[in-house]
Amino acid sequence: MNDGEILFKKPTYPINNSLAEYLKRFDRISKVPIYYDDLLRFSGFINVYDKQEVDTLWIRVYYNEFERNEIDLTLKKIYSLLHSDGNLDIIKFLNVDSIDYCTFGNSKPFRIKVRNILNDNYTHFYVKKADASRVYGLELEHILSPDKINFLVYEETLVEEHIMGIPGDVFIKTLLEDCSDTEKSQIAKEFVKFNERCMIRLLGDMRAYNYVIVPIHDFDQVVYRIRPIDFDQQCYEGNFKIYRPQFFKENYPMVKLVKDKLQESSIEQYKNEERAVLAKRILSAETRIKRLLKIMGQDLIAPDEHVQQLKNDLYKYTNDLNFKNAKRMGNVLTAAFRFVTRNFKNANLFKPGF
Repeated sequence: MNDGEILFKKPTYPINNSLAEYLKRFDRISKVPIYYDDLLRFSGFINVYDKQEVDTLWIRVYYNEFERNEIDLTLKKIYSLLHSDGNLDIIKFLNVDSIDYCTFGNSKPFRIKVRNILNDNYTHFYVKKADASRVYGLELEHILSPDKINFLVYEETLVEEHIMGIPGDVFIKTLLEDCSDTEKSQIAKEFVKFNERCMIRLLGDMRAYNYVIVPIHDFDQVVYRIRPIDFDQQCYEGNFKIYRPQFFKENYPMVKLVKDKLQESSIEQYKNEERAVLAKRILSAETRIKRLLKIMGQDLIAPDEHVQQLKNDLYKYTNDLNFKNAKRMGNVLTAAFRFVTRNFKNANLFKPGF
């Protein structure tokens, strides 16, 4: 299970002009100036603890009065852009309850809690350093996932909406054991599909704390979905196993669940279902994806040795020569998408018509 180990911290890759133009074309550029570095100028902080009084490694930060007023106004405007049409009339009904700073991980994000003072409903969003890998990951999630995601970029700053759900590590530790057999089988099915989805789109580092479990109440049951929440490792690592959640030791309880609850034939069925769904989404958004992949294919978002290792691993896995010809990570992902859509089209050629 340790074959999926990540050895080095990933560097931040800048957003190039082509990607910036793409983001502008699809309304991902913030109209409100916001800078990550401005939030770093806090004057004090306290530690944030969870309900069990365990240190979360987040700190709640404070600013002097003049800076706090300016920061609060900017964050309210950003909230309006992210969740509405940017109408500033709603600002008078909003309050920035807290600004928390994460002291670990690559992105070191700020978590902003905004509350509607009329009804006490609140939501969160995150402010991070903009990174090309993360932006590509977010955009691919928006296009290829059934769950759309909002984010904005302003120069070197990235704003992401909060993805709701139970952190995978928390779910595994506190809730998984109490699930019914039917629920465990359904979770195992979802993990197989999640594993396949991450592998095909080359989203890495899906350890348990980098995805959430989303329980959905149907009329006679609870079904579960798995969503990634960290897109830092989109098309970066060279080790193919990094893109397969099954190889992280943190996910061993989920892997064991799959082995205990699903037969090999069912596992293959769910893999095929997920490939077919992804192929349909790729084909339905073909123009937008081609535009994005062209930019990725010209962008430097990983060292050459990572590209060489990954394309060789994928060639061994698929025997597809298109991987051999890839020069950048964007080309590797293009080959992966072509492999999936080509097999989907070929499979449909042999299906009987009406």
